[in-house]
Amino acid sequence: MQKFELIVIGTGPAGEKAAVKAAYFGHKVAIIEKEQVFGGAEVVTGTLPSKTLKETALYFSGKYEKGLFGIDRDLQHEASVDDFMFRKNFVSETAAKEIQDNLKRHGVTIFKGTASFEDPHTLRITGPDAQVVQGDYIIIATGSYPYHPSSIPFDGKRIHDSDSILQITRFPSSLCIVGAGVIGCEYATIFSTMGTKVYLVNDKEHILPHVDHEISASLVQQMQAGGVEILFNTSIASLTPPKTDQEMVEITLKSGEKRRADMFLYAAGRSGNIKELHCEKIGLEVGPREQMIVDKQYRTNIPNIYAVGDVVGFPALASTSMDQGRVAVAHIFQTQDLHNLPTYFPYGIYTIPEVSMVGVTEDEAVRDQINYMTGVARYADMPRGKILGAKAGFLKIVFSKDDLRVLGVHIIGHIATELVHYGVILVEEKKNLNDIIGQVFNFPTLHDLYKYAAYDGLSNVAGHKVKP
Repeated sequence: MQKFELIVIGTGPAGEKAAVKAAYFGHKVAIIEKEQVFGGAEVVTGTLPSKTLKETALYFSGKYEKGLFGIDRDLQHEASVDDFMFRKNFVSETAAKEIQDNLKRHGVTIFKGTASFEDPHTLRITGPDAQVVQGDYIIIATGSYPYHPSSIPFDGKRIHDSDSILQITRFPSSLCIVGAGVIGCEYATIFSTMGTKVYLVNDKEHILPHVDHEISASLVQQMQAGGVEILFNTSIASLTPPKTDQEMVEITLKSGEKRRADMFLYAAGRSGNIKELHCEKIGLEVGPREQMIVDKQYRTNIPNIYAVGDVVGFPALASTSMDQGRVAVAHIFQTQDLHNLPTYFPYGIYTIPEVSMVGVTEDEAVRDQINYMTGVARYADMPRGKILGAKAGFLKIVFSKDDLRVLGVHIIGHIATELVHYGVILVEEKKNLNDIIGQVFNFPTLHDLYKYAAYDGLSNVAGHKVKP
């Protein structure tokens, strides 16, 4: 029986980074992966595939004047589903190879197969590398899978979850999506950009409730302008699958309304991918939706077993999952380099247009009775925005009226997920509006949004216009 100081289950962003960090510090590490392709949801079913599809949709829709990958668009070429999926597959395949190469480069022993617990230190692997292995410590990084209500007859052809929608072989003429969270909104804008008629069913009165209300309202407006029909305050009552290729999916809503769509996507929640681990055999505590319960160091109720990434639930981002893996290893081996995740981290939503945020929303400021004000700058008013032809999009700063300290930054528009990182620094380092105004940015750039939002905030405090 092979013995290791650390065994990691899963090669997604959390698992890979945990294994590599432990190996970097000289520890004997193994990693177990049951899938043929390395990388978990980051590579196979989530982060990189969906974000690549978003960029490809922009390219083929004509919203990029030049070819996305440095080649002029052929304006006479009508995009096929093969075109749509080509770059997604290329990105996923190359990323998976890079992950496997990185693990090998750091001397991590790789086992292919499915892991299950025999005891808190022992794992049985079934599959290609069938054997029993032992670890002083074990990190569960098995990710998540789409939640499947029993009332939805998923078939992976016309009725999809967020995994199977990535395997379509033709474009739907219409698509009904249930769930207006991050995944639902991203796919709604991707498919509507490609010309698909999209119905988005949301059981609340707002989409993306954790996002600043002005940002979500602007996204709703732009989605509707792009042809997405959003059905608020309702959910699915029943769904009738088509009997032939020519028939449509019949959807009846709890409001009594009916919709007919070529395809259906259920995108309302995910569950922890732990069934095959047999956690109950060793007494591991599991929370709702099969998510692992952990403390601030990502340790479970069994001291030598940790869990990181999507399997522990919110925020379920590739970016935070990577550092959760690193934090767990830091505590296991006392590397003294990364004690916890930062208090503030960026949240990116790859809709069209992009949305990104960090820190306090205006709604939270009101709830917490903070003496706050806001400053806003719009893409269309920036010289770089005019060059890009931006007609919508804005950056909003939420700040303390007492000392002008930046509490939150919220952006909707082109490359919002890139622009937000300066906002992270402002919030994390407790910078104020004058600190922003005192910075020098390249000109013309979209970073001017920060300066103009800061000047707008000062104008709001002064009660009259402050000249930029």
